[in-house]
Amino acid sequence: MSSAEEKHHTSHDADQSSPVSGSWSKRKTAYLRAVERLAPDWDKWIARNGYFHGRDAQYMRFLIPEDSRVLELGSATGWLLDELSPAKGVGVDFSAAMTDQARTKHPRLTFLHGDIEDREFMASLEGEGPFDYIILSDTVGYLDDIIETLKSISRLCQPHTRLVVSHYSHLWEPVLRVAEAFGLRKKVNGDYNWLSPADIEMFLRLSGFETVKKENRQLLPKRLLGLGTLVNRFIAPLPLIRGLCVRTYAVARSADAVRATKPSVSVVVPARNEQGNIAPAIRRIPDFGAKTEIIFVEGHSKDGTWDEILRQKEANPSLDIVAIQQPGKGKADAVWAAFDIARGDILMILDGDLTVPPEDLGKFYDALASGTGEFVNGTRLVYPLEKDAMRFLNYLANRTFARIFSYLLNQRFSDTLCGTKVLYRLDYQRLKAGRAYFGDFDPFGDFDLLFGAAKLNLKIVEVPVRYEARAYGETQISRFRHGLLLLQMVVFAFRKLKMI
Repeated sequence: MSSAEEKHHTSHDADQSSPVSGSWSKRKTAYLRAVERLAPDWDKWIARNGYFHGRDAQYMRFLIPEDSRVLELGSATGWLLDELSPAKGVGVDFSAAMTDQARTKHPRLTFLHGDIEDREFMASLEGEGPFDYIILSDTVGYLDDIIETLKSISRLCQPHTRLVVSHYSHLWEPVLRVAEAFGLRKKVNGDYNWLSPADIEMFLRLSGFETVKKENRQLLPKRLLGLGTLVNRFIAPLPLIRGLCVRTYAVARSADAVRATKPSVSVVVPARNEQGNIAPAIRRIPDFGAKTEIIFVEGHSKDGTWDEILRQKEANPSLDIVAIQQPGKGKADAVWAAFDIARGDILMILDGDLTVPPEDLGKFYDALASGTGEFVNGTRLVYPLEKDAMRFLNYLANRTFARIFSYLLNQRFSDTLCGTKVLYRLDYQRLKAGRAYFGDFDPFGDFDLLFGAAKLNLKIVEVPVRYEARAYGETQISRFRHGLLLLQMVVFAFRKLKMI
């Protein structure tokens, strides 16, 4: 038995008939008594509104991959935790009746009886971790002190841990009260914290969390012969309309959980017909103050690029230079081949055309190593462009599509097709493990990484770069193909990230 479980078996389970703490508010005491009364029929109420709860669980499964280590605070009978199929699942509830039911129904999971507003109890949960995800499903609506509870949760977070807060929209309060009055929804307690998404984000910020993603789901929480599914998949995700949905979600990370400093680096340079850029790339890649390897991936060039890479490797024996030829075609194939053999803690992509100055890689390193971001994307569209660096129509298209992808990915972008992208190797391995969700859809790799980072709930930040005209060679990308790819990616992202 864990320390947390042992503590609360002795302090609460010994007196299940009177589980109320003398320090609790009247509001919280009334809520507990209502929950204890409803506990025997709790799962029946879940089944009665099965469509709503099923779609809620479906989106939670989208946010939280199977086989994760999950802590649910306010787990009730454990039905949601079980739906997530965690490798390790721990549920906490302050109702002894709920906890007993959860233990009986889901014996493979761990359920603890305790109060998450009790600092001592929350500190005891450290022995249950670490956790990949911590869930507050409706729980913030019943807390007396949201800020202090979130601060206690923050102490349980590792750098990779994500807090998922799901909540009923404050706009739906009148509708849900009517549903309770007509017996269509369980009535627990009228004194509920009806919070807007802005309120939740404020509480998270005040408690040391940074919001990574916000989303709204379910405009029609009933099946209605398939109409609910149609509306929720195609209409509810649309801009403006999505703010009217009944369910709100926020994914956050602890701002205080920072990774170790001075991680090592692997700089991946895809190079096809870039013979004249190999030596400048080696000369201009900065010293990061940590072990750095440079991986050149040659893409079946016709101008002697491969021979030049081998010459430069031999001419610079003091540098850790790796030379490989990609097994297939396309930039994505080249990058994945290099990532699979990279040894650095941080993976960087530097396009072989050097239109993004290699000297700027230090800014990407600092943004990642400091914990400011977990996926760093370059943006070429903040600083003025060098003459002939980008055609006007390309610039306009990039600007327009950046706004669209900001909506689709729930994080801000000003440029999605800058080739310079930086992330931790461990996060790439997680991204690769989940690649089956999206499939092999992107020949360049930019959207594979962006969509994967968004799916993993990584904090994405942008670093402005001064985009320069080529000094050697010609562009490898067709303008028409570039535009067609963007259109395809918009449709693909809406289908895989919004129509869930």
